[in-house]
Amino acid sequence: MAERQEQAAPDALLTRIGQAVMLHYAGDREEARHRFLGLWTEIGEQGDPLHRCTLARCLADTQDDPEDELAWDLRALTAAEEADGNPARDNAPAVRALYPSLHLDLAADYARLGRRDAARVHLERARGAARTLADDRYGQDVQDAVRRLEARLGEDGTPPGGPGPPRRP
Repeated sequence: MAERQEQAAPDALLTRIGQAVMLHYAGDREEARHRFLGLWTEIGEQGDPLHRCTLARCLADTQDDPEDELAWDLRALTAAEEADGNPARDNAPAVRALYPSLHLDLAADYARLGRRDAARVHLERARGAARTLADDRYGQDVQDAVRRLEARLGEDGTPPGGPGPPRRP
């Protein structure tokens, strides 16, 4: 019975994350951010790295300040690295598949902040990590996003005006 409850808890958490994502996509950014923060408080800094990674990415997307968005995206990458560093975790392969978009997010964050060297570093990491993806829709979406960000960054590594690249593929 206890084992079944442990398995149900992560499913319930993922469902709640999905519900908040739907609020965000429907345009209720403030309520989505509020729910994501509540979930973050629930799981804490020591919670499952995949959940922390997912929540931090979602929280980044709901931030108004580019510095806050960067801070949440960095938390997402840190959680992914923690999960990936422990091959005994069942979700380590799933987290590895997130690296291309995690680095794309960071490249876009740094570009918006005018930190072109950091943007270039993360764009290169995204490009390298994308090479390991399957040739499926997700893999194509990531490759397309890498190309769009490359085009937007231009030669000098800064966006040529405008708000920057869209979030995640």
